[in-house]
Order: sequence, then structure tokens, then C-alpha cells
Amino acid sequence: MDGRALDFRLWGINNQNFIMRDDQTGTWWQQVTGEAIHGPLKGRRLAAVVHDEVSFGIWRAEHPGGRVLRPDPRFADGYESRNWERKMKTFRTVTPLTPGDPLRPRSVVVGVTIDGHSKAYPFASVRAQTIVLDTLGGAPIAVVVAGDHSSVRVFDRRLDGRALELLAKPDAEPLRLVDAETGSEWDFSGTAVSGPLAGRSLAKVKALKEYWFDWKLYQPGTTIDTR
Repeated sequence: MDGRALDFRLWGINNQNFIMRDDQTGTWWQQVTGEAIHGPLKGRRLAAVVHDEVSFGIWRAEHPGGRVLRPDPRFADGYESRNWERKMKTFRTVTPLTPGDPLRPRSVVVGVTIDGHSKAYPFASVRAQTIVLDTLGGAPIAVVVAGDHSSVRVFDRRLDGRALELLAKPDAEPLRLVDAETGSEWDFSGTAVSGPLAGRSLAKVKALKEYWFDWKLYQPGTTIDTR
């Protein structure tokens, strides 16, 4: 922020979304938006970066020389249990329910915002289709779920000014996508692994795998993909 690196620590919970406090100014920041909500930097916002939330199997396959931060046995009692997600689903949300809301509060969505336009893609629906093509904020995108049925990424499917029409290759293991324009095959990293476009890559788009109740709270103008 303004050329200075901030150090953060967990400071509290707001609607099951954590609050960070920076050591340098004492400002409080909302996790999901990166916005400063209290303190000297109130109103400022951290720049979002593209990140992955994928299974370890996929990460390891893509980064065979990568390092892993292991749990520290000295603090084992302080770690959440493996069934944390299942346990959290039993907690009541404090966000008011909207009459006629098409999604349950804890439905998992893939949230994407491009050029001020936000959209929630219900994860169960995307998983059933493997890939969903859409145009959001003027950008043609692809929302893709990997063969592990858990990991998800979003890509800008433009290449050399042309929007590719992608589809999942039937029964391919691991996942392979095929573009209708050239017949090139693409892997889950967004890289063409065969065909005329081999070696080319699609740009990743910032996305958040999130509970619906949280996404709609911080993106009140969001739409929902209903296909």
C-alpha cells in the first residue's frame, strides 16, 4: 500500500468472514474485499490477485518441485479439524434471508467480477457441466471444474483477439478441453498441450469460490448464472 508492505494478522470475524489488522497502522481490513473498514487507511483497498484454490493433487502435478507448508505438531491443538467445512455448514448465517432467493445461503458459488459486473456461478451446476462459457463485462470467459470435481478455474478465452469456443473432451483423464476453432487440446492450467495452438496459454481470471450468502453481501449487484 503506497509502496509499503503491510503485515497482517487475524483480528476478528465478521459474518464468518475474517477481519485482518495490519501491524504498521492498526487498520482493520475485510478479507473478502480487501477493503479497509476501520482505522487510518479506512476506505483504501488492497489489489486483488489471481489465486488458485485447487486440490493438492492438481497443485503437485503442476508444480512437482513446489514446497509445502506442513502443520506444526507443537500447535496441533490449535488447528481446525478436517471436518471444518461440514461443521460450519451447521452454523446459522447472520445475513438476512431474501424472499424468493434462488440459492440457499451456504450454496457454494464461483464469484467473478469483471469491469464492475459481478456474477455467481453455482458450483454444483458448473461441476455437472465441467465447463460453462459466458461473457461477463464484455469478456468471454470459461468457468472450468477439474477432474477431481472440486478444483475450479476461470479463464479469459480470447486468444489473438478471437474468442475460443471450448468444450470438454469426453472421458478424458486428466481433463482436456478442445477448442472448436483449431481442434487444439487444453489442460486445466489453461495451456494448449496439442494441436496448432500447442504451447499457448489462456489468461486466468480472478475468481472466488465462496458461500452465496457472503458473495451477495459484498457484491449486492450480482447476477446468478441459471443455466
